[in-house]
Amino acid sequence: MRRTKNKNTNMLKLIRISLTITSIAIMAAGCSNPADEMTKANVEKAKSTSDNSGVQGKKYTIAEGSTIGFVGSKVTGSHDGGFKEFSGEIKVADGKIVGEPTIVIDMDSTWTDSDRLTRHLKTSDFFDVPSHPTSTFTVTAVDGTGETANVTGNLDLHGVTKSISFPAKIAVNDMEVTLQAEFAFNRRDFNINYDGKANDLIRDNVGITLNIVAKPE
Repeated sequence: MRRTKNKNTNMLKLIRISLTITSIAIMAAGCSNPADEMTKANVEKAKSTSDNSGVQGKKYTIAEGSTIGFVGSKVTGSHDGGFKEFSGEIKVADGKIVGEPTIVIDMDSTWTDSDRLTRHLKTSDFFDVPSHPTSTFTVTAVDGTGETANVTGNLDLHGVTKSISFPAKIAVNDMEVTLQAEFAFNRRDFNINYDGKANDLIRDNVGITLNIVAKPE
């Protein structure tokens, strides 16, 4: 009888251990950071820029339907969001983007899948919209073409300006210019340092998705 009892006790322990491991694996899979699946942008000191007004080229204006999205996560899950209002102009010569195109983002147009989070992102814990109502991305270089392009530019976010580089798909023709990209960067590089709750910490890497369409003026 004693051997049978010990055997049953050991089996129960093994079952509990197995269930615990399974639960941890399920939680880890369900609460992973989507940004970890994206290419990490290279972030460096801001690069010098020049006056773009004298650059000759055909002008394209960012059109309706373009999107700038982001995804951020914490220990218990992730949230999707983006910016509803942004504008910019692109110049093209000989089938290539020339000059230093700039996208200006209205930070008050921030949206997420949670109204409460949207309000929080606009406070000093994150974007601090009253102090930094706009963010800008100024392209300083476009290397390569088509699906193997690499874009470098100065991102001015939260009062901090740094150069970031990321892969992109770019198409240029007489009717439109399109740019698609998906990458991640560390929010702390731009002094967005809010940690979140002690039992629900916010992860550092944020994913960005660009789908830009520009039409001739």
